[in-house]
Amino acid sequence: MNKTDTDNQLWQVTQFLWNEAALLDARQYDAWLDLWQPEGLYIIPIEDAEDYAEVLNLCYDDDKMRRDRIKRFQEGFSISSAPAAVTVRTLSRFVIDVVDGDSVVVSCGQHLVEDKFGRQRLWAANVRYTLQSTDSGFKIQEKVVRLLNSDGVLNSFSYLH
Repeated sequence: MNKTDTDNQLWQVTQFLWNEAALLDARQYDAWLDLWQPEGLYIIPIEDAEDYAEVLNLCYDDDKMRRDRIKRFQEGFSISSAPAAVTVRTLSRFVIDVVDGDSVVVSCGQHLVEDKFGRQRLWAANVRYTLQSTDSGFKIQEKVVRLLNSDGVLNSFSYLH
């Protein structure tokens, strides 16, 4: 892949991930669910691991769990989402780590500001996405959000990272 192709791919990936962040901030959860491969995994680990299925995680959502979580948010059955927090995400320092056929692994940094009950909190994370290129654009195969304080005291989240 030449530099022009690499730069173009990085721009396309960046646009896709900025769109994902905008959908989450706007609480457009049904559109967010459409960004995923059915077999995709959404993971917020407590510790770094080779196999997140073998360790305790804050979140380890397959398709069913993502849809169940969204349903609780939308129907108000989650104590942590009443009222829903207002969020603003900033993603930066995008790096394509691996390109293997139609699969792209990209890392970035994320700052998420949460406003709830008149109080703002900041969450910082390193995020790794595995994206699949499809005829209709990218789809998320895996999203791993490594919060900087994942092993510390965490409050319940009324949103997705």
